[in-house]
Amino acid sequence: MSKQQSVFLLVEDNEDDAFFMQRAFQDAGLHNALHVVTNGDEAIEYKAGIDGFADREKYPLPDMIFLDLKMPGRDGFDVLAWIRHEQKSKVPVAVLTSSPEEIDRKRARELGADCYLLKPPTTAMLVSCCRQFDLDCR
Repeated sequence: MSKQQSVFLLVEDNEDDAFFMQRAFQDAGLHNALHVVTNGDEAIEYKAGIDGFADREKYPLPDMIFLDLKMPGRDGFDVLAWIRHEQKSKVPVAVLTSSPEEIDRKRARELGADCYLLKPPTTAMLVSCCRQFDLDCR
């Protein structure tokens, strides 16, 4: 019996970056595995299963979250802190950012990020990150 395909949540406010991530998923053979939200508030709503994200058939809990840091409103740091503190969730979180700053990397780690990837991710980076957590990345 084959393992069910993993579910991924991308939290990304930039349409171009979201497009490239979707393309990387397609190139990696992960079809229909990526759910996209465009800001921190939507990420929290999705993860908590509230408002428009209550239907877990349509919006299943993610096996891994790719999280942009720099977003208007609740940024990635806020979302990461919420996931680790309020949800006490162990779901792997990969920060996906254009910031090479060590202070951002350090803060993300302190808040519980599992990976810190610079944009744009390559298919190889994506697959490697997924395999690190034993997720289905064909």
